[in-house]
Amino acid sequence: MKTIRLPDVELDLGQVGFFRFAEVGEDVVITNDLGEFELLSRAEFSGLLRGDVGERREAFVQKAFLREGVDLNALAERLARKRRWMDQGPHLHAIVTTLRCNQSCRYCHASRTDMDRVDTDMSLETAKQVVDFALKTPSPYINFEFQGGEPTVNMDVIKFVVAYSKEKNRYEDKVLDHSLVTNMTLMDEDKGRWLLDNGVLICTSLDGPAEVHDFNRGWKGKGSAHTDVVKWIRWFNERYIEMGRDPELWHVDALMTATSKSLKHGREIVDHYVDLGIRNIHLRPLNPFGFANKTWRAIGYSMAEFMDFYVETLDYILELNRQGVQIQEGTAAVFLHKMLTPDDPNFVDIRSPIGSGTGQLGYDYDGRIYPSDEGRMIAATGDHLFEVGHVASSTWDEVVRHPTLKTLAMASLTDALPGCSTCFNAPWCGVRPLHNYMQSGDLFGQRPNTPKCTQHMGIAKRLLEMLSKDADGSTEAIFRRWTINRARET
Repeated sequence: MKTIRLPDVELDLGQVGFFRFAEVGEDVVITNDLGEFELLSRAEFSGLLRGDVGERREAFVQKAFLREGVDLNALAERLARKRRWMDQGPHLHAIVTTLRCNQSCRYCHASRTDMDRVDTDMSLETAKQVVDFALKTPSPYINFEFQGGEPTVNMDVIKFVVAYSKEKNRYEDKVLDHSLVTNMTLMDEDKGRWLLDNGVLICTSLDGPAEVHDFNRGWKGKGSAHTDVVKWIRWFNERYIEMGRDPELWHVDALMTATSKSLKHGREIVDHYVDLGIRNIHLRPLNPFGFANKTWRAIGYSMAEFMDFYVETLDYILELNRQGVQIQEGTAAVFLHKMLTPDDPNFVDIRSPIGSGTGQLGYDYDGRIYPSDEGRMIAATGDHLFEVGHVASSTWDEVVRHPTLKTLAMASLTDALPGCSTCFNAPWCGVRPLHNYMQSGDLFGQRPNTPKCTQHMGIAKRLLEMLSKDADGSTEAIFRRWTINRARET
């Protein structure tokens, strides 16, 4: 989306507040640091520049697009609320329990090893050190997320971390969650019952119906991985209902990654999620890490091709919502939360600055610490630039004040980056320095030319276009429902 030149009118600097602007179809969008926005006709935009907004003056003052009558103290409080996560510290702590995995996914970026490589299992001693280290965070909320490889290969560490962190949290008094990212292919009822009994949240990978999933996520010598994934999604969801849990809140979550195979099956993928009772689908492009780099010719695509898929599939999701089906697109929901509410959801991958190191930390099986799991993936290629410490020898201050983390924050602060600081999307967007590094060797990158910039600009543009054509308010009502987050209660 290109920015536009100011109309040839006399600008009333005494009345007009700070804003960024760009074209959206026939309209102009204006945004500011509060995440507020307005969609204006060109005539209305010219009027705003003169300080002439007619009956909309009160609304424009409330949103700080006009200066006169603005309550600066209230403005500061609103901005502080929007960015309250800035000084809370890392809340997401990703623990790699093992690198062993029984699948061979075409786009694997987890640096997996074969199932006999027990030397890539995390030890109980290292797991204890991870918990001790992570609980030093000042964040009032903490989520231990088990990753791999396939993390259930090393259930002893999962069980230990859950028990030990709960015991230690009696003295730390944080809001504590545990979540498991699993391919489900090694699940059994004993593991499942233990996970349910201990309140571990379940997330799996589901790329769509069998034709798509099994193409993307191979399972050596075992037939259809899709069959097992679907079986265990249904099993867990049935158990939640038996436990009296609200199925809208308690269900298996799933991640999908789009390959070239996926781009032709958007509707089928969404229908499959709906059929399984999954309420949220993240339409995710391939990451520039791991095996995906080696197999790009077979599974890759341009970001323009992905955005065509994304827009078409998002339109279908809206169509289902109008029919009463509850399903949302996860990345759009993050943007809408920033656009339509006074809060920021603190989604670590779409933040300014990025959550790497300030919102999350990643712990490899051997105790090495990274700003995020992507930093670990880069280290697996032999490049240890993003290693920031070790749980056995580093202090909390040494890690969170590490020069690498400061550099990542600087490279992702949209307020200060050329091209980002003046972009209409700055209040809602997030720069991915590690992606830039993998693609160009430069943390900063030429952002308008990066795939993530294309993706985020495309999503914001599509959402605004939908709202600009929303004559009866039905689309906004659906979008606002996507921003409602109810707490799980046991």
